[in-house]
Amino acid sequence: MINKPFIVGITGGSASGKTSFLKGVLNAFTHEQICLISQDNYYRGLDFIPRDENGIHNFDLPQTIDHERFAEHLHQLHTGQIVETPEYTFNNPNAVARTLRYQPTPIIIVEGLFVFHFPDVAAQLDLKVFIAAKNKVKLDRRIIRDQNERGLSIDMINYQWENHVRPAYRDYVKPHKAEADVVIPNNLHYQKGLDVLIAYLKTKL
Repeated sequence: MINKPFIVGITGGSASGKTSFLKGVLNAFTHEQICLISQDNYYRGLDFIPRDENGIHNFDLPQTIDHERFAEHLHQLHTGQIVETPEYTFNNPNAVARTLRYQPTPIIIVEGLFVFHFPDVAAQLDLKVFIAAKNKVKLDRRIIRDQNERGLSIDMINYQWENHVRPAYRDYVKPHKAEADVVIPNNLHYQKGLDVLIAYLKTKL
């Protein structure tokens, strides 16, 4: 059993580059050294996802996340317990959810849009990292990602951006930027910031 793992929270707006940055962090450590727990696996069922005035589900709201379970699982990892939870399948009825098994490790990475917003999650973080990018950069990245990976039309991407994504960032993400211990700009690249964070985390092993 490990003692007092070092817990790092990583957040930023949609398409700020969190996923790519996280891959860089994880690749610098072994599975025995680091564990990633993602907010995305704590979405509530589709019946609990609110719709906007046009009847479109809005996943970019804090109430879409079961943050009590998220916080409890983080606490269990913090106290050396193994955590199992079903993988979120984005409400795809044809997908079979895997069981995700989180092992307590010396370093625990917690990532997601609202990890600074939820007090019961934020209170457990030893280090807060905010990935920042300009709105134009984030929108361009989101268009490429959502067209290629999710098959969304440009009209739907722009609709979600204006009605869901930007308001969520303004109301629930950006206000917590000032609470971050580290802010890493990612308009072009983040390598220097990544290198500094990795070097610091290695002192926690």
